[in-house]
Amino acid sequence: MTDTLLKAVRRYAEVYADPAGVARTPIPGLTTIRATAPSGLDYAISRPLVCLVLQGTKHVTMGNRAFTFRAGDSLLITADVPTVSRITRASIAVPYFSLVLDLDPAVIADLAVEMKAVPIAEGAPVHHEPTDAEVADAALRLIRLIERPASVPVLRTQLVREMHYWLLSGRHGAAIRRLGWPDGHAQRVARAVAVLRAEFTQPLRVARLAAVAGMSPSSFHQHFRTVTSLSPLQFQKQLRLIEARRLMLSDGVTSSSAAFAVGYESVSQFTREYGRMFGLPPVRETKAARGNTQAA
Repeated sequence: MTDTLLKAVRRYAEVYADPAGVARTPIPGLTTIRATAPSGLDYAISRPLVCLVLQGTKHVTMGNRAFTFRAGDSLLITADVPTVSRITRASIAVPYFSLVLDLDPAVIADLAVEMKAVPIAEGAPVHHEPTDAEVADAALRLIRLIERPASVPVLRTQLVREMHYWLLSGRHGAAIRRLGWPDGHAQRVARAVAVLRAEFTQPLRVARLAAVAGMSPSSFHQHFRTVTSLSPLQFQKQLRLIEARRLMLSDGVTSSSAAFAVGYESVSQFTREYGRMFGLPPVRETKAARGNTQAA
């Protein structure tokens, strides 16, 4: 089944992938990834998703935990958490391919009710398991559906729902279940995270975020760190630094302009925090990236 899925994803990705290797599909939240060489480090605050690795190898770090994913493995992320990832095995002859689906808490909540699934205690937000055959089969039918564009609006909702069902029924079920609990801590924190993502360039007001989550400030701090592995201030800082890095490396913005664009008032503070997170001050990293591009 995974070989058939790999061939289907390869067909789509080789036609539609952008220069970064990302091919978005007509099904919202469904994306294919292709790489023909090992990548640099990718810093992100990931949303809840499942990633099916179909060929090649990817290494993901979250905090002090590290995971290596190979063909046939699934990466599950159940909260907005900071990750550092790198494709470690890919070549022109044997590219890296993966299929990524954003998880929908509303679908999970609806299925959990029908399945009479009970809530579970909070746990680690990143998980690594072999891909269940039923999940791979549902993913294959989603990719095949894309090859018949007229059928996508009619069938995509039920096929995405089916893939969520098999995820809930399989190895990842216990971990994914809490995403669908509307009044659980993960969902309350997710409401605050949505505000942070939308307004990360603005001054942080923890009392407002706590109110959005329906918690006291002290309880909010505790549960925010449990779910995301960061404090609200650290979360905002990483959002700012990741966006500043994108502005400099992708859009050619100067480091000072990037610092002010993401909400910093002090360029020196931005430079210090950037260097701590990415290993090089912003100007040096930008020069190194340009040098690598020219060499390539």
